[in-house]
Amino acid sequence: MEKNTLLTISERTGYSVSTVSRVLSGKAQKYRISQAAVERITQEANQCDYRPNLVAQSLRTQKSQTIGLLVPGIENPFFATLSAIVIELLGARGYHTLVADSGESEQEELNALQMFQSRSVDGIICVPVSSSPELHEKIGRRIPFVLLDRYFKETTLSYICTDNFTGARMATEYLLQKGYRNILAIQGVPASMPSQERVRGFLSAVNSAGARGTVVGDAFSVENGFREAKKAFSRPQHSYDAVFAFSSTILLGTIQALRSLQLKPARDLGVISFDNNGFLDFLDPAITRVEQPLREAGSKAVETLFDIMDARRHSLPEPAPRQLLIQPTLVVRDSC
Repeated sequence: MEKNTLLTISERTGYSVSTVSRVLSGKAQKYRISQAAVERITQEANQCDYRPNLVAQSLRTQKSQTIGLLVPGIENPFFATLSAIVIELLGARGYHTLVADSGESEQEELNALQMFQSRSVDGIICVPVSSSPELHEKIGRRIPFVLLDRYFKETTLSYICTDNFTGARMATEYLLQKGYRNILAIQGVPASMPSQERVRGFLSAVNSAGARGTVVGDAFSVENGFREAKKAFSRPQHSYDAVFAFSSTILLGTIQALRSLQLKPARDLGVISFDNNGFLDFLDPAITRVEQPLREAGSKAVETLFDIMDARRHSLPEPAPRQLLIQPTLVVRDSC
């Protein structure tokens, strides 16, 4: 079977190889190629199922048209949704996404970042799990690099994150306004920036109100939510009147534990969660939660990364690091 190339498409359509190449690489408008030529070339490429040689293309242009995306748990609905948004946005710019999962492990994060470098990605969007930005900044000097969802307090890298302190304080203040005075907070990974900021916001609110707040937990997981809620509410002497789950996965474990103890949100205690997900409206009762602006965060991260890439590609001064905290919103439902 004849291998379809730019040359064979050129021979069958009667247009030059350079014209065929420009059409199939999306540059027809730039070079003012006629619509008739675009339609003829595109039709022939589709009929013969032409696929470009990406390796040769990347060697020629010094671009892989690929961005590395590193998240700490693709099975987590939050990171699955965030990844889908970033992949969609990159695809709209003509880029492929190479996704890796660190599993909240610094070693796996290192392995993934080394893999991205070996694949010659054009840029990296990373949800970091390390305690130090040293490695990320080192790589960022060679490859455009943006942090998403988590960040380091002292870093030269750009980051786009939710204002977790404000979100947690807002949720806690809502519970306090509803009359709850002894609140159990179940946190995620203690070393992660989102968990630390949510703890800070939670304690700031309860301390300001003279209420009581207890923080437990160690992972953004269903298992953590179940274990900590079961342990807390199984004690006959417990006095908690509300639970603040620091993620939707922690929330699901919490709900499971409460059901096993025949406790129901709103009726027996208040329940509130960080992270918005449509399924929370299908629980009984629907769960009040803090919504993170995922599409806005993903869009700004991609935009920031491409600003860095464009500056380096054209040897222009690199933009100053964009370090942005986006404000979350409270979605009020019936659980508290």
